[in-house]
Amino acid sequence: MHTYQPLFRTPEFVPLLAASAAHVAALTVSGLALGTLVYGATGSPLLAALSMFGPMLAQMIGASVLLSAADRLPPRAATVGLALSFSVGTAVPALPGLPVWAIFVVLAVQGMIGSVGGGVRYGLLTEILPPDGYLLGRSVLNMCAGSLQICGYAIGGVLVDVLTPRGALLTGGALHVVAAAVARAGLARRPPRAKGRPSVGETWRTNARLWAVKPRRRVYLALWVPNGLVVGCESLFVSYAPRHAGLLFAFAAVGMLAGDTLTGRFMPRRWRERFGAPPLLLLLATPYLIFVLHPALPVALTAVAVGSIGFSASLLLQERLMSLTPVELSGHAFGLHSSGMLTMQGVAAAVAGGVAQLTSPATAMTVMAAASAAVTLVLTPGLRRPTPKPADEPARTGQGPVAQSPVVRGPLARPRTEQPGPAKD
Repeated sequence: MHTYQPLFRTPEFVPLLAASAAHVAALTVSGLALGTLVYGATGSPLLAALSMFGPMLAQMIGASVLLSAADRLPPRAATVGLALSFSVGTAVPALPGLPVWAIFVVLAVQGMIGSVGGGVRYGLLTEILPPDGYLLGRSVLNMCAGSLQICGYAIGGVLVDVLTPRGALLTGGALHVVAAAVARAGLARRPPRAKGRPSVGETWRTNARLWAVKPRRRVYLALWVPNGLVVGCESLFVSYAPRHAGLLFAFAAVGMLAGDTLTGRFMPRRWRERFGAPPLLLLLATPYLIFVLHPALPVALTAVAVGSIGFSASLLLQERLMSLTPVELSGHAFGLHSSGMLTMQGVAAAVAGGVAQLTSPATAMTVMAAASAAVTLVLTPGLRRPTPKPADEPARTGQGPVAQSPVVRGPLARPRTEQPGPAKD
């Protein structure tokens, strides 16, 4: 599957795409409204930022205790249930008089639940599409998410002005209900991919099993660390150029969309197998090194756009992760990727802010970019080396998600699909 026509003709792909789009739109609109509401109540920029991006840090907690549910619940029921729970969690902060601490409790729970959502969604994608269609399908989900966030922040700003932050939150809650309805109507009923009941113990055992295999461990590190460090650069756009931060984010989104399109649709398989993700990971970081020179705005915009093409490395790394993971663990594996990515992005944003506080935003961006490139160079030999089949993986034969997948791939790139903000999946 190498073109969009058979992709969109695949049963259930369009409903999954539509449900994911409603989810992203809801997160984007409600995130902006929530940040505005918290800032209005507290006057604290820190609390306002945490209300928008703090749930990302709760993802790893969820990945540590809840993630076994991603493969042990029926995918359609889990998708619908998660959407409805997000609807309630989005509407509750709109209640008049709700204290700020209660809002953060709701956000923490929502962030933990979100760790399961990523695993359910991307695990289901491996069942809907054949292995050779996963890269193209994932790139379409990424492009849809990025486009919706660009539009969503603009529309969200209008909704906050017209409906007030509480009205915009209720709109976000309604969009989550739409996502639940689309999933219920458009997705087929399937049994869980793995047997047994979800539990904290099973989550820990499966996390350990996924992490124990060295090739998978390298892929996870490549998915989390270089990406997250560059998101740390992006977190400083506002402090680097307060009047032009919107332009910087917009050009980053354009670069990300271009990268997903070129890699997902047009990159020949022989190139993916020969070069893999490292060149794209280096492209992701190196343009940001120019910020040490405080470049003029056109140069800065060009550097950000070109660098963001490199976020498409995550498509190749996810494909590689799929080829290294037993089918019954696919949801858990992709949930761990998503949660680790978002957590690393939150940590990197905090580190970048601390470095900028001690030096300057330009210096901090350069430091984070250099660290990202250094990590990529360390990981490159293992990522380019032919990968043996892990001992815990049964042979994959036949069609569908159990067929042999290409050995090349493995965020949210930006898709900022789990939380609003600069998440590159």
